[in-house]
Amino acid sequence: MADETNPAIQPNGEDTSPAIGLISQYVKDLSFENPNAPAVYQWQGAPQIDIQFNIAAESVGENLFEVLLKVDVTSKGDEGIAFVIELKYAGLFGIRNVPEDQLQPFFLAEAPRILFPFARRVVADAVRDGGFPTLLLEPIDFHGLFMQQVQAREAGQADISAPAGEA
Repeated sequence: MADETNPAIQPNGEDTSPAIGLISQYVKDLSFENPNAPAVYQWQGAPQIDIQFNIAAESVGENLFEVLLKVDVTSKGDEGIAFVIELKYAGLFGIRNVPEDQLQPFFLAEAPRILFPFARRVVADAVRDGGFPTLLLEPIDFHGLFMQQVQAREAGQADISAPAGEA
């Protein structure tokens, strides 16, 4: 049908449809510390596991963004620290024709969802290779966390913009 046209294709042939693609993913930094080896392998108590996540995104070139998923895991027993893992797992994304207001939801919800299973495997392998039982991180609802942040921010702005009192 020659009469049909694609609105995303301009007369000059330029494609203006939004597109996002994962170009590469990689371990940017990994640290595993086992400060009490070999004594730690004799400890009897169940350790306390503390897991922290952080997400960052930055432009690294024209239409290129690096999204960084930082995972910190600390395992402590009554006797001391069993192990500490610090992982920075990143993805390089190519982004074209995506509206500005859609970038933050992608960087803070969708990109970490894509990267997490691979970061989870790196953590599990590092813990196992350190001589401990494999630690499988629970799946994370990054979209739900992002929506909580948005709602908290909107509630905070509503409090700020509410009139303090009539004069």
